[in-house]
Amino acid sequence: MVHEKNLSIPRVGKAEEVYRNKYQHIYKIQLNFESHSKEVFVTDYGQRAGVVVEGGDGVLLTRQYRHLIDKVSWEIPGGKVDPQEGVDAAARRECLEETGILCGELKSLLIFQPGLDTLCNPTYIFYTRIFHPISNPHLVHDEEVCGHEWVPMDKCLEMIKSGIIVDSLSVIALLSYNTFILANKHHAG
Repeated sequence: MVHEKNLSIPRVGKAEEVYRNKYQHIYKIQLNFESHSKEVFVTDYGQRAGVVVEGGDGVLLTRQYRHLIDKVSWEIPGGKVDPQEGVDAAARRECLEETGILCGELKSLLIFQPGLDTLCNPTYIFYTRIFHPISNPHLVHDEEVCGHEWVPMDKCLEMIKSGIIVDSLSVIALLSYNTFILANKHHAG
């Protein structure tokens, strides 16, 4: 049996900017509940988008250095949605910039928020099996991405379980793709 109590919805104070650059906006807000107050600092990165690209040899993964883990990370292509850009266009652009692979029709897989209190980063994940490698692409993120390769899904799942793939966008995207798309494909066929 579920027990619920009445929730005290706070009065939310005015957002006060603390810091801003081209990647993030940090602001503080006072939350005034009936019995107490709480000051929170929200980091707003804006929207981001990623894409699971599945080919005959597996799923397309990039490799990028990430300073919080101080090593190269395995990730799906993805990144920030630019102003005035649709989320699907951003996923397609990021894949092209990071890998030289141009995605065809994108299908929506999942939308999630990585945090609900102090992190604002609505995330849109797409998938496709339609893509075309571009010959001699201009890789915009060439200085950040140290490579990409096609990895079979069962290997991706092993990499998640063993802690090799730890990027939350990639973990959520790959597990969702395996659960919602591949599992349904196997059950239907």
